[in-house]
Parts: sequence; structure tokens; C-alpha cells
Amino acid sequence: MAGNIVEKSTTICLREQPMTALHLITQGRVKAEYPGGSYQLGTGDVIGICEICSEVHFLGYTTLEDTTIMTFPLSNMEALENILQKRSDIAKLFILSLFRQFNALMSQSSVSEMNSISLYQNLTEDLEKYNSLCDKYKIQPRPLADLDSIHAYLGEESPDVWLNSYYIALQHIYASTNSGIMLQEPGLSLGILRKGSLDFRKTYSVLDEQYRYRSQIMDCYFSQSGNDLFDRLTKLYYRLGQSNNESDGLYDNISRMILLLEECPDLDAAQVDARVQSFREKIQQLSAPQKQRSPEDDSAPSIMQELSGSLDTILTFADLDPDLEDSFRQHVNAYKATAEKNSTEDVTNRLRRTITDEFYTLYTNIFEHSIQTPNLPVAVRMFLYFGYVDEELAGADNCVTLYRLAHRVESPGQSGVYTFYDWLMAIYNGEKSPSRSELDEDFTDYIHKQKRQSNLSPTAIADLENNPLERVRYELQNMFPSVNKITYGRVTTFCPLFTAENVLKDLHATYVTPDKIEKALDMIRHVDYSAFYRESLDIDNMQIMGKESVHFEFLPDIILMPNVGIKGAMWQEIDGKKRNSPSRMIFSIFHMEDLNTTIVRLTGEFRWELCKRIQGGRWNDVTDASLTSEYFDYVQFFRKNSELSKDAKEKLLISLQRAKNSFKEMFVRDYIIWILFESNGSARLNKVARRILFTYCPFPASLDSSLEQNPMYAELLHRQKILSAQRVHHLNAVAQKLRNSNTLVPESLENEIKFAAREV
Repeated sequence: MAGNIVEKSTTICLREQPMTALHLITQGRVKAEYPGGSYQLGTGDVIGICEICSEVHFLGYTTLEDTTIMTFPLSNMEALENILQKRSDIAKLFILSLFRQFNALMSQSSVSEMNSISLYQNLTEDLEKYNSLCDKYKIQPRPLADLDSIHAYLGEESPDVWLNSYYIALQHIYASTNSGIMLQEPGLSLGILRKGSLDFRKTYSVLDEQYRYRSQIMDCYFSQSGNDLFDRLTKLYYRLGQSNNESDGLYDNISRMILLLEECPDLDAAQVDARVQSFREKIQQLSAPQKQRSPEDDSAPSIMQELSGSLDTILTFADLDPDLEDSFRQHVNAYKATAEKNSTEDVTNRLRRTITDEFYTLYTNIFEHSIQTPNLPVAVRMFLYFGYVDEELAGADNCVTLYRLAHRVESPGQSGVYTFYDWLMAIYNGEKSPSRSELDEDFTDYIHKQKRQSNLSPTAIADLENNPLERVRYELQNMFPSVNKITYGRVTTFCPLFTAENVLKDLHATYVTPDKIEKALDMIRHVDYSAFYRESLDIDNMQIMGKESVHFEFLPDIILMPNVGIKGAMWQEIDGKKRNSPSRMIFSIFHMEDLNTTIVRLTGEFRWELCKRIQGGRWNDVTDASLTSEYFDYVQFFRKNSELSKDAKEKLLISLQRAKNSFKEMFVRDYIIWILFESNGSARLNKVARRILFTYCPFPASLDSSLEQNPMYAELLHRQKILSAQRVHHLNAVAQKLRNSNTLVPESLENEIKFAAREV
């Protein structure tokens, strides 16, 4: 049998690719990859021999140099037994290669187990260090998400240690000249291969479990969102300062963490390097003497002079009831005097709750006064935009930044990005309607409820309907308190006042602008082009279009709450009852997490909620195909799904537990993977989830060339192209019919043809 030459760096087999053949290496080297590691195959080794009892490859194979291989088709075990009967020399190579590969994998098992145990110990030590220092210096520690799900590694499924010496002994026997008598028995050879394959798979499963365990811990150390232990320890180091006696020990912990991050192959190297470099530059800045102020910095004293007595300026403008004014001033001063403003002690909790209630009354008063005031004092603008009330609470550097930003706040225009104050003005001017409450009740529902229950007089009802201030008050009472706390993120320590303690990153870097929002939305639309489109009839051209449906895009309205926060909220998927209307996504105006990742998450939530809204009561009825119904059916009945492997089902069960049995949260997590990884050809979803997302969140045609090289995408892309071509053909026929009748083709139809071709 002639050999085939495979060029260097060529992938011979991918993980989860069907197992259809064995490949004997007659010359060259190949890397076999498993989760968390790899080993090399050389001349005489056989690709796939350890996977003969599996329907798919669970290893990936890539050539390290130009390699010659001989291929043996393997449709079933009978085909393998045939080879063993006819070619005892080949049988020997098969068996010896299996032994070598098993022993290579087995040798990594104990190392992997020790690494898992050691990594957990490091995590425990680093967390203890962080919590003890926070406790010592009265700093509110920031808990890590999903930490409760991580426990010490027990290694209950470790492979039997005797297997190593067993297979080494067998390798010596079969490598000797006396192995001929055993090779004459094909049944014995087949049995050894099958037994070895099963033992190999068990060892692989243990390594895979250990790898997933370590990955879970590494997510605590370093996550794409930046909400991780690296962020907590470095921020604590900055806060303590280099002169603190504890700083050296803390720096040692951070240095060990950096080595761990830099040696981890599965982390985003560029992101790790950027954050580590940022830490080192910050250390240099802390060590270096203060530089001479720039001309821009020289204006800081005059800014601080102008902002002196901000609380009095704000309260004077608000014209509050004297008792409420005195109460708010006393509580703000008490809060300023509190050493640990994020403390969870009862006294501090009560103070924050009182300030919160008074703050919302103050905000309402100031907004109503601002309507008749053309030139607002800068401190008042800072209050409306950022929740600022006092220069000492905010800190001098932050005050200067807020002052400058308050003069550069962009009006919403056509961007759809509103500060909360601008949003209230849009409601007051009748450009936007008030949002739904937590009980999913909009302003119209509220008025009908008052009429039905006769809670208000006809005069009061008329005032509700006609007074624009009543619409604003509804928003301030029913949306503002809830969403302000949600976007802040740390609900147990929430206080709406802008304080220096809540500023965890540079304000300029975290300030949300229309340009940043536009770039984040474009990033999503370049991958999920149909995310914000709605199917509808073209009402303006009904006479010529008839009931031909087309798609219109409605980008979300983005509302920026006056706080420093870490979360976003997908507040409502449509405006009131109008399906063809923008959704509403809400962020803090200073968003401390990664904006792109947050918007991807909210878009996933939007897709789920919009589908539920459109489907109504049949949102989970699989007989009426939709994104939610198919995904609901997939997760609910995954145990009976023959398309899913045992490993895929186990992973799905773990994911469901992590999502607290929320199907929506499961979908959102898959959607994030879809946008950030699958769109780049990095297959991380199982084939059922991938098919659902391919159907309802399709990629644009511009990604076809890069994805069709991957066999896991090829069939889905082929089906998608067929459906797309059919739709385009139909629409072209409609357009041609209009041209033949000398009717101008509507722009909506031309756009629909591009949409159907996935070229928007």
C-alpha cells in the first residue's frame, strides 16, 4: 500500500470528527492533542488506534513536519479483525503504538492531578490573603462569581495505577522476538486493542475532567470580563500603596499569579499581556516621583474652587421642603464620615437606604426645576448625569473629570444613546414613552388600571393623560430605582451617590459614549446581522407589495444611568405594545466591566425575550418552530437526544446547573459563545445548539469563506445557502414582476433582497 505525504502543520483529524480510518505513520512526526496537553507520535505509530471503540475522534492530530501515512479504512470492528488476520506485522505495530500512547497519557495523569490540587491550594491561599487584608483594613471585599461551585479536587475517578506497569510489561512482551505466537491469534490482538482503547478513553476522561476543573479555577483568576481575582488583588495593592508593610507579601501573590497566567495556554495571550503590562506600568507610576502638572491639570484648582459647596448648590436649586433638605444634608455628612462606605453593618445599611429614598425625591425635584431653567449650574448637571452630590465624597481627581465630562455630554441625536436626564427629557417632550414597571405594566396600563379601579377622579385621570410631567414621574417612580440598583451591580451595598470608593477603574476608560456603543453594536451586527431586525408588512407600500413580509432594523435605545456600575440590563424588548419598535438596554454611565461582552449578553437576552413576545403562549411549543421553542425542547429533553454524545450530555447538565436551571440563561451563555468564538471558527457548542443558532441567529455571507473550511460548519452553511437562495429567487421574481408592470421597486424590497442574501 502506497503512503500519502501530508505537509507540515496539516490537521489530519479534528476532535469529534467521525472515526472512519486508522493512519500508520511511516515517516515524520504528528502531535496528538487532548484537553490540557499533547504528546508526539512518530514512525510506526498509528493515528486513531486508541479511539477504535469510539464513533468519533476525541483527540486532534496535526503534523509537526512533512509526514507519510498509510491509511486503513475502519468501518467496523470486523474490518479491523480482517487487518489483524492478514497482516501480523501490522497487528504488532498497532498494538505497540497503543501501548506507547496509553503510557504517554498515563504518565500525564498523575502530573495533571497534582497540578489540579496545587492550583486549588493557590486559589485558597490567594483568597485568604485578599479577605484577610480587606478585613484588616476595613475594606469591603468583592466576592467572586461561581466560587461556591469550586471545591478541592478529590480525584475520585483517577485511573487505576496498576494499569501503567501492566501496559509497560505488555509492551516489553510484544516488542520482543517471542511475540509471534500471540500475534497469530487475531482474537487476542483485537481483544488487547479493544481493552486498551477503553482504558485509554477512561484515562482521557479523567484528564478532561481535571482540565475542566483547572479551567474553572483559571476563570476565577482571569476572566474576559475582568471581574476576577487578578483585578481584586491588583486593586487592593494600589489601595494599600507600596509603603504598606503588607504590600510586599501581596506583590508576591500577584507575581505568582502572573506566572500562572503567562504559562496557561488557553488564556487570551494578548489580553493577559495587556493587563499585566498595565499593572507593571501602574507600579512604575507609583514608584516614580510626581511629574510637573500639564496645562490641562493646572485648571484643576479653579475647577475645585467652582465646585466648592456642591451639596449646598444642588439643594438650593432643588428647593426642597426644609425638613427634607436638612435631613438629606445630615445623612450625606454622616455618610462622608463613615470610614467604610461599603460596609454591610446594620447602621451603614440603614444610612444608605435612607439616603437612597431621599436621593430619588431630590432627583425628581431637580428634574422638574431644570425644565424651566435654561442654564443649569455645573454641579446640578453633574448630579443629573452622574449622581454627584459632594466634592469630598467624589474625590478631587474624580471631580475634575466629572466637571469636564459634564461639559462634553453628547445629546442623543440619531444615535439612540441617552443619558438618563436626556431620556427623561425625551419622555417629557413626547418623543419616548415611559418604560414598563417591574410588574410589566406600562403607563397606558397604569392609567387603565386607575380608571377601572376608580382610584382617581376624572380630573386626575385627565391630568395623567395630558400632563407630560406625569409620564416622567411614572418613569422616575417605576423604572429609575430598580434599574439604578441593577446596573450598579452590588445590590447589598447600593447607594446612588457618586463616591470615590466605587471608582474601580479610570473614569475616562469606563465612560460610555455613543461611539463606544456604536462600535459594540456593529461588532455584533457583523456576526449576527439579523439581531435587531423585525419581520413585518410594508404598510407604506401595501398596494404594490401586498402581504409580502420584509424586515426592518430597530437598533436598541441605550439609557445610561447616573452611577458607577458593573452590570447592564435588557429592560424591555419592545416599546409598549408596538412590536416594530426599539428595545431598551440600560447601562451605568461609567461601566466598569467590558462593554462589548455586556452588550453581547444583553443582545442574547433580547433575542430570547423578543421571540417569547412574538410567539406568545406558544413560545415553548416545538410544533410551532421558533428559537425559544426549539431551544427549550433541546434543553428539556437533552437526555433522550440521540444526536448528543455522552460527554455532550454531561457538559450540558453541568451548564444547566450553573445556569440554575434557567433555559434563558443557558441560551444567553451559548449566544455569547456563538458571537465571540463560533463566529471565528472556534467550535465550542455541541451540534444541536449550533444548529439552532445557525437557524435563528445566522452568520452573514461575509463569514462563509472562513467557516466552510471547517467540516462542522460545512453542512449547516450549505443548507443555509440553499434556503437563502430560494428566498432571494422569490424576491427577485416579485421585483421583476413590478418592473414588468412599470412599477417602481420599493426600497424596502431591495433591502429585503440584500437581507435574504445575508449581505446587510
